[in-house]
Amino acid sequence: MTLLVEAAESDAGARARLQAWWSALVGTVDITTLLADFGFAPRTALASEVAERLRYKLLPGSPETIDASELFMLALPHEFDAQWLALLDEALLARLLAVLAPAGDGGGATRWQHSLLDAITYCAGQILSTGFAPELRLRMSDSARDAQPFHALIRDVESLRVEVLHQLRTTDRLDEAVLRLRERLEACRAAAATVYSHFEDNGISVGLVFRLRQLRERILRVRDLLDCLLSPEPAASAARLMARLVTVGRERRSLRALIASNSSLLAAKVAERSAETGEHYITRTGAEYRAMVAKAAGGGFVMAFTTLMKFGIVALALSSFWSGFWAGMNYAVSFVLVMLLHCTVATKQPAMTAPAMAAKLKELQTTEAVESFVDEVTHLVRSQVAAILGNVLVVFPTVAGLTLAIAWATGSPAIDQAEARHVLQSLQLAGPSLLYAAFTGVLLFASSIIAGWAENWFVLHRLDSALRYNPRITGLLGRERAVRWARFWRENLSGFAANVSLGFMLGLVPAFSAFFGLGLDVRHVTLSTGQLGAALTSLGTAALHQPAFWWAAATLPFIGALNVTVSFYLAFRLALRAHNVTRVDRARLTAALRARLRHATLQFFVPRRMAPRA
Repeated sequence: MTLLVEAAESDAGARARLQAWWSALVGTVDITTLLADFGFAPRTALASEVAERLRYKLLPGSPETIDASELFMLALPHEFDAQWLALLDEALLARLLAVLAPAGDGGGATRWQHSLLDAITYCAGQILSTGFAPELRLRMSDSARDAQPFHALIRDVESLRVEVLHQLRTTDRLDEAVLRLRERLEACRAAAATVYSHFEDNGISVGLVFRLRQLRERILRVRDLLDCLLSPEPAASAARLMARLVTVGRERRSLRALIASNSSLLAAKVAERSAETGEHYITRTGAEYRAMVAKAAGGGFVMAFTTLMKFGIVALALSSFWSGFWAGMNYAVSFVLVMLLHCTVATKQPAMTAPAMAAKLKELQTTEAVESFVDEVTHLVRSQVAAILGNVLVVFPTVAGLTLAIAWATGSPAIDQAEARHVLQSLQLAGPSLLYAAFTGVLLFASSIIAGWAENWFVLHRLDSALRYNPRITGLLGRERAVRWARFWRENLSGFAANVSLGFMLGLVPAFSAFFGLGLDVRHVTLSTGQLGAALTSLGTAALHQPAFWWAAATLPFIGALNVTVSFYLAFRLALRAHNVTRVDRARLTAALRARLRHATLQFFVPRRMAPRA
């Protein structure tokens, strides 16, 4: 920039051409769009903004436009541009301004002040429009609505305009106008912030979060424009403003930043609801441990019938989609039945328990807190071991018994030997089973996200209230039964959503992956154990002498471990981000866990009363 200024100062012809270009630019391009609207979505809808950012990423921009925002993004696309703009000093900027717009041509401060005031007015209009939107206004607190902070915003902006443009008046009146506008902006920001409290109890809408963030950014933009307008060094403040706009422009292109910033609250609420559910899956006493084993045994018993139904669906030789659909229906019905019987399927727990664990990472300042967290880890691992053992130790003999009963009743095995050998081959440790088990962990995590989203949607739209007061429902069920029905769905909707979504994903994802040639399959430890039991009864005791059987049996613990750890890891990472847990002393936690594992190994498998610490 210094070389450019020196060249223009030393060459009158170049300076004249540069001034002509600058005059044409400021006379043609509307800079207020850059100051007021750059970085904001043209429509207050998240989906529209996603489409807009995709357009910026995929399609090149054109310099043939009077939109200063478009030209700005083309001219200054890199983070380095923000750095060098911020480093320009006042002396160099004064020389640059003298080269571009000599004092005699009237193109300096007055034009800039008008542009800033227009931009402030446009931003204030957008703030007013958003603040008056019924979706936000009705969710504000009573005190915020009564204060009516948005009503006088435009009046305060106009007062500022009058005081700035009529310079004969005293600075006291200007200072009062500026202070009044700043206080009004802060009142608008505080009123909008009360909507977040409404989200805590009534569900979160990503669209509303997007509008609130846009409103907050508009208020911050007006503050920046005010600082620039009132700065004693207008050139330097303008350069700093342009540097900030370069950063805004880079964020404007980022899809990841858009989705992350607007879904963080929803992720927090999903994690919070999952944490509430997950607490029920963590056993801390011997009685809770035994109850978990009993629930898991019940789940294993139900899953034995699920396994046989899956073999029956395969025997029908349906097309890939319909086979996957009915397999998904089979899984979904079974999972829902397990839930209604108050039993459990082991691998569905980690995605629920992880948020409960992540919430505890906020308070690890003392040794006692670290030990308490390690205690929770041992409780969690012990709970998972109990649930998996309860499932596996029941599903295997139950499937074996059922297939033997079918063979005795029909005179032929429940599955033929070719299918049994296929089961053994599909569960080999050296094959892709471990990859499929990890992929199943991803599906388990996805089902927990769907469950949290469904519960948030239910609460957001107040469907429990609708069920209680809908005339048709109350007329059909009666008022008291409608109330009980509404309470039932409020308490169990997330469970239904998790179980149904998981069931259909386990059934349909392999069908869709086969259609696209991906070859992905699922491996669930409980279902795989049941399939192994069916294969054993079909092949007979001779299977016990085959290495393939024992390799398949050896694969089962790894399948269970991957089902659990992958779903837990993904849910844990999401919960950490949702709870804003950024600084975790991992070395300290790891050392504490290793010490506990060395000195009290059995605590990871049985309750402390049954395994006293060494």
